[in-house]
Amino acid sequence: MTQEMSDASEGEVYGKHFATGEPIRLAWKNGKITVIERIGAGHITTGFSSDTWIAPGLFDAQVNGYGGVDFQQDDLKVGDLVSATRQLRNAGCTWFLLTLITDEWTKLTGRLRHLRELREQSAELKAAIAGWHIEGPFLSIEPGFHGAHDPALMCDPTAEHIRELRSITENDPLLLTLAPERSGAIAAIEDAVSKGIKISLGHTNASAEILQRAVRAGASSFTHLANGCLWELDRHDNILWRVFETPDLKVSLIPDGLHVSPALFRILERNLVWNWIYYVSDAMSAAGMPPGRYRLGKLELDVAEDQIVRQPGKPLFAGSALRPIDGIFRAAEMLECTWQEVWPRYSEVPARMMGFGNELVVGQRADLCVLKMAGKNKLVELRTHAAG
Repeated sequence: MTQEMSDASEGEVYGKHFATGEPIRLAWKNGKITVIERIGAGHITTGFSSDTWIAPGLFDAQVNGYGGVDFQQDDLKVGDLVSATRQLRNAGCTWFLLTLITDEWTKLTGRLRHLRELREQSAELKAAIAGWHIEGPFLSIEPGFHGAHDPALMCDPTAEHIRELRSITENDPLLLTLAPERSGAIAAIEDAVSKGIKISLGHTNASAEILQRAVRAGASSFTHLANGCLWELDRHDNILWRVFETPDLKVSLIPDGLHVSPALFRILERNLVWNWIYYVSDAMSAAGMPPGRYRLGKLELDVAEDQIVRQPGKPLFAGSALRPIDGIFRAAEMLECTWQEVWPRYSEVPARMMGFGNELVVGQRADLCVLKMAGKNKLVELRTHAAG
């Protein structure tokens, strides 16, 4: 499979619409889609190929690093972010939420300020980094539930924390993952939502009652369900069953076939509202890179041939090495369906959760994936056209 990336400000492409299968011509100008028209049977042009498909670019709401670049480091340069962004685009992801994980509060907020300043220096980065995802430090300290996050750095959320996050990010889209059982968390959720911050629950062992209180307070999603929890769960009462019974929660899944087994992946898909499931990579710096040792904040992590990311000598996962485009086809394989059926979960649904439009519609950003296929789920070539 070869991959190319284009950021031409004006152009057109012919292929089949990923959702309808209809042959279409799609044109864009100045980063916006200007034309989507069906090609009639008597007007098929030399630019059309029946094995070419057009889909919206992928949107990833949880990227901790990519292509050898760890977003958790303090000395990142513009060139580092541009490199990671371009590699993400080559893997079909045209925009994403840059994710920062648990650290000392002053270090985390200092890193967020620095990254925001870097983004403002580059039009390419402003187009690609749609906003921010802060995962911690308001998480559970229980073994298993804290995952790779350092429990010694966890704390309770306060109004001051929320105010500082909103001050740093100003009007940028912001997603905050927290554990609702922490002291003051329900009030923090209400405060954050009133300031336009999206709240996702995660790394939590909250009771069903607390989960429901969090949703009533404004929490709208759950971060990488089936991860950030104990390796072995109580069969009668556990966080999976509680989430199944909590209405109005969108749920993210890591579709690499490793973080969620194929059988559990299918069970989750059957028991959750279809258009409220969205995919994330939870990628760290090893994503898109060969096996080896890579950094995630203070951690040194080993990545094996199977792409499992672990702390040396420990069984729990620590982020992933998943390329976004691979997540699409692994999900389709696990669900025994076509790639077209799962594509919205990694494009339209997560973008909509954050308040963005990411469909093939005139007037929206011309973020496109053009896929050349051979058979049902065999990708031969991927070209990504990015509005930026």
